[in-house]
Amino acid sequence: MTVTELVSYEDALASYDPVMGLEVHVELGTKTKMFCGCATTLGADPNAQTCPTCLGLPGALPVVNAVGVESAVRIGLALNCEIAEWCRFARKNYFYPDMPKNFQTSQYDEPIAFNGYLDVQLADGEVFRVGIERAHMEEDTGKSTHVGGATGRIHGASHSLLDYNRAGIPLIEIVTRPIEGAGERAPEVARAYVAELRELIRSLGVSEARMEMGQMRCDVNLSLRPHGRERFGTRSETKNVNSLRSVERAVRFEVQRHAAVLDEGGTIVQETRHFHEENGTTTSGRVKEEAEDYRYFPEPDLVPVAPSREWVEELRAGLPELPLTRRNRLREEWGISAHEMQSALNAGAVELIVATVTAGAEPAAARKWWMGELARRANEQGVELAALPITPEQVARVTALVAEGALNDKLARQAIEGVLAGEGDPDAVVERRGLRIVSDEGALGKAVDEAIEANAAVADKVRAGKVAAAGALVGAVMKATRGQADAARARELILERLGVEG
Repeated sequence: MTVTELVSYEDALASYDPVMGLEVHVELGTKTKMFCGCATTLGADPNAQTCPTCLGLPGALPVVNAVGVESAVRIGLALNCEIAEWCRFARKNYFYPDMPKNFQTSQYDEPIAFNGYLDVQLADGEVFRVGIERAHMEEDTGKSTHVGGATGRIHGASHSLLDYNRAGIPLIEIVTRPIEGAGERAPEVARAYVAELRELIRSLGVSEARMEMGQMRCDVNLSLRPHGRERFGTRSETKNVNSLRSVERAVRFEVQRHAAVLDEGGTIVQETRHFHEENGTTTSGRVKEEAEDYRYFPEPDLVPVAPSREWVEELRAGLPELPLTRRNRLREEWGISAHEMQSALNAGAVELIVATVTAGAEPAAARKWWMGELARRANEQGVELAALPITPEQVARVTALVAEGALNDKLARQAIEGVLAGEGDPDAVVERRGLRIVSDEGALGKAVDEAIEANAAVADKVRAGKVAAAGALVGAVMKATRGQADAARARELILERLGVEG
């Protein structure tokens, strides 16, 4: 079925209810792998960070990474999960060349954390609760690079290159319960959930969760059921979606694709699918295995994990303020709406605003510059806000200069431009570019006199009582001083010169 044959999203929702299940893999930021002492540093030469254990060589025995277990418990607690008093690892058997052991050490029916939930806030402030089925520990696979084909996939490639540096890196897989009731907002709910989960993971300090680098990946399961029916439809699983926008697009596309197949009397195939960033479509991958196909059995080389209740409670007590709670607190402190806070979150500006306020700026001023001028420049350059070469402390200094009356907004933008250009801190840029507001009575008075002389007709209107016309004279003063005059003081001087009450 081609893209042109899709049912419209609105028509799909008129007949069907979407049901989602999201599986998110989070790569933990540990120094060593999950079951051996190999380093996890990014950018190492291929296969330089391997050993007999992560290469699956005979006789090599695994040892559990204690920090990985602690990270898993902290994630489970933050997701309001129950923490198992006793759980085991299992072998998930399948043949892939990027898993040299021919099995993945994972958890099957005994996860470390289970039965939780995560509240996510949508753009209009509505809170949607997503149930968490489980969060379990496992290891990542290696990386395959398929060479010689047109698509970069194995089909059509002449050969493949394998890098096992990633094999064995600790992963936490977080699996939701079926997400029902989202209706037309299903794509938005999926995106909001992954975004909130990413913020939570980062707040715990267990991973940078950078989706573009594969540190966090989402598998999108979706099915449709006709209105009024309780039984779920057959699901598809779109694998390894690696951006928030793509999660949203994948859900929307699969809703339309499923509806088109069902409307024509077809049958949905339970399969994995690939998402294509360039056009937002998915294509078939392979028939999806069931759990029994993996022949799970308990890992004989690892002892069970049994977190003590005392230790779990210590970890619970040490959890940071969770992102949604923190944002709601900040929103009240800053006096902004849920929509405005969501916009700041989407722009990646919340932490930058917090740091700017900590550096001395007023919340309104900090938001103004990060969400205005700086967001505009980031969009123009195609970079994240945090990647701009300006610090929260420098932005705070710009706001202070404006508050002091040394700069107006126009001059402040020029000061920011200078900082971004590498000309130094705001004070150095202001001095070098001569940006300070002209408030010296002599220089300002001269500019006012010249503006009145050059605009005699306007001055006569002001003398005749049309005080609003003084704006044109203020404009002339600002033009003559290259925008550096104190506009309020210039207006006062103009009215004084013309003998008019303000």
